[in-house]
Amino acid sequence: MAVEHYWDQALERSTAAQLNGALVPLSTELSRIPARQGDPFELRKLKGPPPSHLVARGPKPNPFLPWDPRLEVSKIGMRHVLILNKYPVQKGHMLLITREWAPQHGWLSCHDWEALLSVDQDTKGLWFFNSSPAAGASQPHRHLQFLRRSDNDRSCPRQEWFQSLLKASPKKSCPLTQCCAATARAENHESEIHYQDYLTLCEQIGLGNPKENQHPRQPYNLLLTKEWIALILRSREGIAGFSINALGFAGYLLSTETSDLAWLNRHGPEALLEGVVKTIP
Repeated sequence: MAVEHYWDQALERSTAAQLNGALVPLSTELSRIPARQGDPFELRKLKGPPPSHLVARGPKPNPFLPWDPRLEVSKIGMRHVLILNKYPVQKGHMLLITREWAPQHGWLSCHDWEALLSVDQDTKGLWFFNSSPAAGASQPHRHLQFLRRSDNDRSCPRQEWFQSLLKASPKKSCPLTQCCAATARAENHESEIHYQDYLTLCEQIGLGNPKENQHPRQPYNLLLTKEWIALILRSREGIAGFSINALGFAGYLLSTETSDLAWLNRHGPEALLEGVVKTIP
């Protein structure tokens, strides 16, 4: 079995950070919600009040400038650092952040992709990115998020749904296929190729491009596995008391004391996603 340096460091740092109080894992209760087709969504019901970053009250300090050294996993190149998520649901949930200020709502750069691929060569998993508060971002400082997966694990409950987008022309009558653009991921780890694939998806989904637009035209989510890259166009952050970020489209939902579980059970998880996307004209 190959050694995963970043994963090993994350586990070691997680244990120490939880003991010193820097890491505050969220206590949740897991259940599964049937999907219209394919595997069920995973729903985690938060026990107790939501953490401070989920409650919008007044201006928030930037927790990444500086970042908490007790949560640091490793420096990545000259521009990025890999840290632990302070409030993880899954152990070893990591954030790839820029060392200097970069806006979350700006274009991802080739340097961002280079750093991501540096980590991904060592420790594979599910990457996700929320471009703004309307897409589920909790902080305005640039951060990509990472959930480690072993070779035998599926990347997410909706893995097959995204793979289906690569195999045939999606039904444009479906709101979820209208708002999503996906492509097979390049097999190599060249940052320029991945960056260009990202820009191509941005054009396809109507976000524009860095040469003509200072920022992407709309909020969006990005998901990346070892097999595909996908972008989802967003219209708003939540519905029925649920906050939806990129993980919602991967098939992972989180409910809090404000979430309307009766609505979810009545309409189904796809209705949550359809309620927060923006269809492509």
